[in-house]
Amino acid sequence: MGGMQLRSSGKEIANQLRMVRAQAIARGEAQRFVIEPQQHRWQGADGKAGDVSARLQLAFEGAAQLATAPGQGVIEFHPDGGSSGGRIRLQQGSAEWRIDVGWLTGEIRSGPWRGEP
Repeated sequence: MGGMQLRSSGKEIANQLRMVRAQAIARGEAQRFVIEPQQHRWQGADGKAGDVSARLQLAFEGAAQLATAPGQGVIEFHPDGGSSGGRIRLQQGSAEWRIDVGWLTGEIRSGPWRGEP
């Protein structure tokens, strides 16, 4: 695995996604997690924000229409727990950590990616 930094950053982002989902359910209104891969930063629940080390490559795949600025990725969580879905990838060398958010249930899966068998 490409280091503790990769693992730590992946887990932090996954935990923040879970917090945003919990906020949406608790408040009964949509909540957003915003990530800016080019700037290596994110914003989660209640204005909580963080940075990702520039030593890591960061990428987002998801619904482009939710972004309010160029280069921004957004995952929106709904009061029923569902979401817009998306994937966040962190890479360091050949090591990759993926965070997948299911659109139907809002389930967040996070862990090292070992590629297709």
